[in-house]
Amino acid sequence: MAMDNKPAEGDLSVRFWGVRGSHPVSGLDVCAFGGHTACVEVRCGERLFVIDAGTGITRLGQALGADAPAQIDLLLSHLHLDHVIGLPFFRPALMKGTTLRLYCGNLGGETAEVALDRLFAPPLFPVKLAQLPATIEHVGFHAGETLTFDDGVEVRTCPLQHPSGATAYRFDHRGRSVCYVSDIEHDELGPWPHEELLAFVRDADLVIYDAMYTEAEYCRCRGWGHSTCDAGVALCRAAGVGRLAAFHLHPWHTDADLADMERRLDMMMPGSFVAREGQEIHLTAARAAA
Repeated sequence: MAMDNKPAEGDLSVRFWGVRGSHPVSGLDVCAFGGHTACVEVRCGERLFVIDAGTGITRLGQALGADAPAQIDLLLSHLHLDHVIGLPFFRPALMKGTTLRLYCGNLGGETAEVALDRLFAPPLFPVKLAQLPATIEHVGFHAGETLTFDDGVEVRTCPLQHPSGATAYRFDHRGRSVCYVSDIEHDELGPWPHEELLAFVRDADLVIYDAMYTEAEYCRCRGWGHSTCDAGVALCRAAGVGRLAAFHLHPWHTDADLADMERRLDMMMPGSFVAREGQEIHLTAARAAA
């Protein structure tokens, strides 16, 4: 499987801008893996998608700068605070002429507009999203549907077990595939891996997976909506997945803790890793059969 850090035209690529769950952290003991909450950039060639708007989205906005696309599709896994808190600080949202489309699939087909207007409004926030210079558009769907965008690009989705629900996303481009599977409770719906999710991630090159807890921690936190590296590995092995990226990292896990997790993860599933802020993964387009 071709996967490296050297971009090529037409690649399916991933860049991590925020990898933590629950809340951001800072300090000398979290520098290596980073402290921002969930945000992942996915590019299908030059086509940009953004998944989740945790505090990591602020760094993505800075990196895009004035070269940000005129229209940006932001796919929200769900609306918990750690996944949306960076939204009004995303630089393209502060640029007149930009259209930011927010997709939400865990509200039974409803958009995120009402919920976000409750959060980003006085007295909790000084302005509403509609007052930002960019145009904000809201799209609701049912997790499990396939999203089809204006340019014909399709993104598959899958519902996840999580308080108030969550949505997984799958990107397929030129023979390569990446799945984003966060936040998920793996032990609440019967035998693991769940058949629907197993089919969803089948043969993916990379699965970005909720690894919030160690096995010992998970025993104390059942029902909170998160998972472990071990459960992720079991899913990926059963589905023929190439690599797992441990994601949605616990805010209390230090660089030393995560380095230990990564060593163990690589032993269980060689080539897998714990996601780091700024890390880029490029999946070279598969060659057509002769």
